[in-house]
Amino acid sequence: MPKSAVPHAPLAERLRPKSLGEVVGQQHLLGEGMPLRIAFESGQPHSCILWGPPGTGKTTIARLMADAFDAQFISISAVLGGVKDIRDAVEAAQRARDGLQQQRTIVFVDEVHRFNKSQQDAFLPHVESGLFTFIGATTENPSFEVNSALLSRAAVYVLQPLTEADLQQIVGKAQALGAVPPLEPGALSRLVAYADGDARRLLNTLETLAVAAAKEQLGEITDAWLLKVLGERMRRYDKGGEQFYDTISALHKSMRGSDPDAALYWLVRMLDGGADPRYMARRMIRMAAEDIGLADPRALRLALDAAEVYERLGSPEGELALAECIVYLAMAPKSNAVYTAFNEAKAFVRKDGTRPVPMHLRNAPTQLMKDLSYGKGYRYAHDEEGGFAAGENYLPEGMEPPGFYRPVERGLEIRIAEKLRELRALNERKR
Repeated sequence: MPKSAVPHAPLAERLRPKSLGEVVGQQHLLGEGMPLRIAFESGQPHSCILWGPPGTGKTTIARLMADAFDAQFISISAVLGGVKDIRDAVEAAQRARDGLQQQRTIVFVDEVHRFNKSQQDAFLPHVESGLFTFIGATTENPSFEVNSALLSRAAVYVLQPLTEADLQQIVGKAQALGAVPPLEPGALSRLVAYADGDARRLLNTLETLAVAAAKEQLGEITDAWLLKVLGERMRRYDKGGEQFYDTISALHKSMRGSDPDAALYWLVRMLDGGADPRYMARRMIRMAAEDIGLADPRALRLALDAAEVYERLGSPEGELALAECIVYLAMAPKSNAVYTAFNEAKAFVRKDGTRPVPMHLRNAPTQLMKDLSYGKGYRYAHDEEGGFAAGENYLPEGMEPPGFYRPVERGLEIRIAEKLRELRALNERKR
């Protein structure tokens, strides 16, 4: 192939660090004595989840880990891949393990939260057997998006958006390669603000600028020229040191605080800053379940509807449904009673023993089970007065009523609380 036909390596690839010392940012993980640095120096790779916004170095760190341990590196995209890719990775890892050099394997799964439960579960036996080291990358909170079984076998490392100083350092590296002409201070500041902590966005924009500057034979990139070339894409982002998760936190707290104007402001800030509207829709579904709950069950349905409307219409039309949803959530009565009850129940079950299911609550599909008294004495609620078997016990023997669910005196939960008091009074009279 003639030299001129050789594909031009993207700037992001040319600047990809070859060693830990070349990595920009994430020093809370990679600095001397920090967790990932210790892992690299130990000589023993371990499975982990790298959680952070786009362009913060998740793929780079995974590749460097493979280099550090002289391991075969297999990358799978959870967006494009599936069970076949997992199966191929397992076979490749087995060949590497059983070959003459007995090479280790690192399987890197980008956007691991896009894999469903069964796909994530497919990694478990091979992680446990040590066939390969699993590294997952995700922009979503792994507590919610990664299976607990897989999560329990992997350390979670939180990556932060790159600072302005980090991004300026990357620009300097690009200029040292001669990949981009000098930038006047105003242009550099605007470019760094636009990148918003995302190295990939910064490098892609630099590459676009370099091509345009070469066509116009510019010796320096000015702020005015920057705005002219990239226009609306280069609006100055009012970051003020805030990070992606701080902004979503402000949105959530504004909704919880019943301030529709503030909630709309933070929603628009996130959409304007490039947040995926689908991510925003998922967050609003979570808000409806966590902070409104049964005080207004319609809120959850409205959040699901807003997500569906966005899927049908896309941007920008579908974003109006998200705005409608966030205003409704802000103005809905608030209750975290179910959220609190669920967490208390999880905590109780974790520390409590495995109590047997009472005999009268067990299913008895066979004659043998009936002979063993499975289901004996069970009272069918529909046959009882008012459709309620007053005095019946549905908890394990010897377990006191835990009182997990405590409805608040707001919205529909006012009526739910009244109903609960009535049922408990009936139970007391029958016991």
